[in-house]
This record gives sequence, structure tokens and C-alpha cells, in this order.
Amino acid sequence: MSETVEAQGRCLCGAVTVTAQAMPTGVGACHCGMCRRWGGGPLMVVNCGDQVVFSGQDHIGIYTSSAWAERGFCTTCGTHLFYRLKQNNAYFVPVGLFDTAAALHFDNQVFIDEKPAYYAFANDTGTLTGAEVFALFAGDP
Repeated sequence: MSETVEAQGRCLCGAVTVTAQAMPTGVGACHCGMCRRWGGGPLMVVNCGDQVVFSGQDHIGIYTSSAWAERGFCTTCGTHLFYRLKQNNAYFVPVGLFDTAAALHFDNQVFIDEKPAYYAFANDTGTLTGAEVFALFAGDP
């Protein structure tokens, strides 16, 4: 079982805070076209599962980005807050929101088949294609 830590973070303006009660120390990158369009590059996240508490609910906007997932953002400053799988309520939270990063390590990449050629990470990580992600998390797309 991977190590977990409790972590706190916030959006740019501080209107929304997040507490991950058992955040894994592994960081992942999503290279899908939707994540890259959302943030201008790969989405670097921690899979916090359903053990996440947000304050400032009045400032959280939700965008249903697919039949099986939604994305949350701060309606005041626009900070990306999460990508959530509807089926199991798993929150993938951008790692940059958290105040503590000392114990974290980059260990996985998804939608590797959609990664554009203009960037590459030097880290040795596990990888999944888009089809493998769909099979693992959502069944057939």
C-alpha cells in the first residue's frame, strides 16, 4: 500500500480550501486533450479518492465534462479545484493546490497516447493509454 499524508491547500484567492485526509504521495499527469485544453498543459494531480473536504462551497463551480466525470473550479479566481469521477466519487486534485509537496513523487501518466511531441518528462513512470484508462475506470467509453 502506498504512503498517504494529510494535506491542506487552497485556490489562488483563498475562497476555497481543500483538505485531503489520506492523500497518496504519488503524483500523476494526464495528457488527454481535454485536460490540456482546460489548463494549457498536462494536468498534474493526486488521486485523493473520496476522502476530500472542500470549504467555500458557494465559490465552487461545476462543469460536467463527460458522462462519467466533472471538473470543479473556483468561481472567484478560476483556479482548477478537481476532476471527479461520478461513479466512485474519486477526486483528482491538482497537486499545486496543496501547501506540502516535500514527500511527493511523480509516478504515473495517463492518456500517454495523446501526449504531444513538444514536451516530455524525464521521470521514469508508469503509463496508461486512453483505452487502458477507460477500461480501468469507466468500462467501455
